[in-house]
Amino acid sequence: MGQAHPPVTPLAIAVLALLEERPMHPYEMYQTLISRREDKLVKVRPGSLYHTVSRLADQELVRAEGVDRAGNRPERTTYRITARGRDALRNRIAEIVRRPIPEYPVFPLALGELHNLPKPDVLALLRERIRELETALADTDMLIAWAEEREVPRRYWIALPFGRATLAAEAAWVKEFVAQLDSGAIEWDDFDPSTGARSEPCASAADAARPPLPGAAVANSAPSLSDNPS
Repeated sequence: MGQAHPPVTPLAIAVLALLEERPMHPYEMYQTLISRREDKLVKVRPGSLYHTVSRLADQELVRAEGVDRAGNRPERTTYRITARGRDALRNRIAEIVRRPIPEYPVFPLALGELHNLPKPDVLALLRERIRELETALADTDMLIAWAEEREVPRRYWIALPFGRATLAAEAAWVKEFVAQLDSGAIEWDDFDPSTGARSEPCASAADAARPPLPGAAVANSAPSLSDNPS
């Protein structure tokens, strides 16, 4: 009520951006997103994509332009972005770029609770994550090389070097953490192999209580009531 621009989800951004290029039907949108590997940036499922297109049409951000049928295939409705949709797309992109907001990724949460697992398990899991990160890095390098070889304008794939830098930074951090944990530089509780319970806490009961973060850090990390979670 009263919003100039309805909330635009990540998948809706992808849909509006495609329709800014040219009119398409939802199946073509899905094929294009997958062929461009944009499923690495946003979760793309046929059902959710069709639902998103329908919702954008209800909001008058896109409009149905016509129906066509090829052979025995089902009828397909082609959609075109509206002026309102173009405005919403540009405003949503600007909102995201302008100010970082908490996205609540699950990996930092798992790191914060990692002390609940035995050290050997932690080391094995983190080394498995490193292998996955290195695979993702190699895949990203391949995509960057493909774009460079075909002289694709960089403005179309600037998310790739950003993603690579993020992956590389995480891989370096996890490797350093594994080295410190493996060497004993980071203390860890012992766990009873038969029961799984902690057997010998590495700190006193007083030290085991997790201290609060400084008030300023908490205040700066808390989302404001105006933040849009979509």
